[in-house]
Amino acid sequence: MTQPLNTSDFNQLKAFRVEIDDHYVAEISLNRAESINSMNADFWSELPAIIEALDRESAARVIILSSQGRHFTAGMDLSVIGAIGNSEGHEPARAAEKARRWILDLQNTFTVLEKARMPVISAIQGACIGGGVDMICATDMRFCTSNAYFNIKETALGITADVGTLQRIQHVMPSGLARELAYSSRNLGAEEALACGFVNKVYADQEQMLEAVRALATEIARHSPMAVHGTKSMLNYSRDHSVEDSLNHMATWQSGMLQAPDVQEAMQANRDKRAPKFDNLLP
Repeated sequence: MTQPLNTSDFNQLKAFRVEIDDHYVAEISLNRAESINSMNADFWSELPAIIEALDRESAARVIILSSQGRHFTAGMDLSVIGAIGNSEGHEPARAAEKARRWILDLQNTFTVLEKARMPVISAIQGACIGGGVDMICATDMRFCTSNAYFNIKETALGITADVGTLQRIQHVMPSGLARELAYSSRNLGAEEALACGFVNKVYADQEQMLEAVRALATEIARHSPMAVHGTKSMLNYSRDHSVEDSLNHMATWQSGMLQAPDVQEAMQANRDKRAPKFDNLLP
């Protein structure tokens, strides 16, 4: 697919289906149920292009990441795993440098979820394996069905998970449990995931989950996009910095952003007992 992707090109996608509703909620759905939504080459090129298009065009205020079929994803497709060894016959240092760039590109596929100005919500049913865990760890919130389970499969395959799980998972569950799951490659079931805080809520089935997640996304989308963007930015910054640094960063942000007319609109709407109306962020 030619880069950059525009939202008008979404009907050309191979690994995903994207729908944007009237509330500016974009639902990105993995669309290869026949292959258990494994992450093939199209997946790795299309996902960052979709997120960047939505962000660049300010076409969404919230993103839902879901999937078709019985399972969320089987993780990285074997065809992609095999590509890392395609430097046979080349000088070892240069082959290693090429492999490093390849891995960095894969990592960026999920890093764009964190960098997007809008929140990203994962809705998971059935199996979420390997690269699927990498992906949902980069989202803001995770919801799942009662039959969902999570597995850091890479260790069992003789691989160190390399596209984000090990760097992010200790921020969304206790470190000891994260290490246990990573070392053992055992399944983490839905109820245990809820108990440790990895997921926000568990639903009986996918229909109930998506109904609830879409309602939450709509509620978020009604708020000022500037306020939501600022909140996500501050939460992510604070995760990676000290309290003092984060407060200083907050003061700098707020000194410019508090001037937004959204504050007046929110207050006036509250006085008028009506829903506020906010402009989208600028493209």
